Amino acid sequence: MFTDVRDMKQKMFFRWTPFRIVTLLVLICTIGGVCFSACANEPTGTRWVGTWGTAVQLVETHNNPPEPGLSNHTIRQIVRVSIGGARLQMKFSNEFSSKPVTLKAVHLAVSTGGSSIDASTDKALSFNGEPEVTLKPGATIKSDPFQFALSPLSEVAVTLYLGETSPDITGHPGSRTTSYILPGNEVGNVNFAAAVTTDHWYIIHAIDVMAPDSSSALVILGNSITDGRGSGTNRQNRWTDELARRLQANIATQHVGVLNKGLGGNCVLGTCLGPSALSRFERDVINQSGIRWVLLFEGINDIGNSDEPGVGKKLIDAYRQMIEKAHAKGILVYGATLLPMRGNSYFSEAHEAEREMVNEWIRTGGAFDAVIDLDKAMRNPEDAQSLLPSADTGDHLHPNENGHHMLGEAVDLKLFIPSKTN
Repeated sequence: MFTDVRDMKQKMFFRWTPFRIVTLLVLICTIGGVCFSACANEPTGTRWVGTWGTAVQLVETHNNPPEPGLSNHTIRQIVRVSIGGARLQMKFSNEFSSKPVTLKAVHLAVSTGGSSIDASTDKALSFNGEPEVTLKPGATIKSDPFQFALSPLSEVAVTLYLGETSPDITGHPGSRTTSYILPGNEVGNVNFAAAVTTDHWYIIHAIDVMAPDSSSALVILGNSITDGRGSGTNRQNRWTDELARRLQANIATQHVGVLNKGLGGNCVLGTCLGPSALSRFERDVINQSGIRWVLLFEGINDIGNSDEPGVGKKLIDAYRQMIEKAHAKGILVYGATLLPMRGNSYFSEAHEAEREMVNEWIRTGGAFDAVIDLDKAMRNPEDAQSLLPSADTGDHLHPNENGHHMLGEAVDLKLFIPSKTN
């Protein structure tokens, strides 16, 4: 359910002589402080591509880790990836914290369900060759690349043994996935059955895989619907998960990684919950590994929380800014229409007029490279201003599990098959 509206063509030409290639390698290795052998470790015809990621924010106080907390303790967090690979790299974030955070040990293993892992897959990560690293306030860090047999759509456990941590912590509250905390150093424990549990992620930020050059990542930038509100805890059935499954089931799109950058309560224009979409666009979209597409599906919170007319025009201006930034990096931008909301507290005739105006611009404005009409897919045929009852959680704004499945089905996979337009 989409409309192609733009044909982007970018062509570059440069005559690479052997002398120029050698000169460039010397320059890169000299500036980066690495040797030729290190440069040669990455196979030709490959690049880093995101397979999993989450949008980080300053965690609200009521979503902070439960007792015993994180300092000098161990937390195991479960994530589901999209594409697979044999060489990985992980990212960790302390961006919104005011104090340092020390990772004393970090392990990755295949999850066997709940808090349990397959011990034969357990891999200790390093940072510049060391098992321990301290993240300064505001910092994001990458692990050293490591070998790991990562299957597509598999669940992995990220286990962190932490030293001192910040009282204000960077993380992702809407994990829809259970994390497990044990006192002390339990990083090698196969089962965290006695753990304190919490349905939030902390510090973990992204997993990248070394993939063929033909592989690319799709970032979905959104609010609570994309974050998974209405999906099932530990069921990995957010609409972005449903889309990732479809992409993997289709041979022509198995090269596409899916990165969920939804934040519950998020706004495009200002600070609602978490940094605004405008302010996080560079980090959550542009800076992702192997990014080729971004799907913008956000704006309903701006409309629902607005007390003044004109928010729709401001949203359109913001969309234009993000499209321009993405296009400057060769990234295609797909626009998703905003879902109906009659019956929710957000609804009023004035707010509905703003939503319809924004949706009309998304469909016909010609700024997006394609349009995915999620509004059309999800609205009640007997009342276009309300959600389809079978897809409604009951709050008349967020889709239920059936609704998440429908959203994932509404995206045309041809948008991710190489062609003259993508």
